[in-house]
Amino acid sequence: MSDYVKKFTAADEFYFKEGCFIIEMSNDPDDADVSVAQARLETGQQTKWHWLNDTFERYVILQGEGLVEVGAEEPTEVYAGDTVLIPPQTRQRIKNIGTADLKFLAICSPRFSHRNYRNL
Repeated sequence: MSDYVKKFTAADEFYFKEGCFIIEMSNDPDDADVSVAQARLETGQQTKWHWLNDTFERYVILQGEGLVEVGAEEPTEVYAGDTVLIPPQTRQRIKNIGTADLKFLAICSPRFSHRNYRNL
């Protein structure tokens, strides 16, 4: 297999303490500037309030309907194709308000590190 292609493997999905399922698509020390993960949130579920130290995060909604809360902003509905921008040290959470799984990419720069994750 090519060193330049990372194959998506659904079987790699795991439950993360934030309250959603994650597949790490790209999170490598050799590409420390960015990481990409697919997150999946089941119907009616919501992630915990959290933030990332020193890490800018973006949610790119792939499927479903969500209600996202970022910082002190009012909750906002999000749908497939929407992008949510989350600066470092900014509280965030998202809820699945649809009838199917909510799936989104979580793109972090620099790459996601567990040491930067904080439950609030």
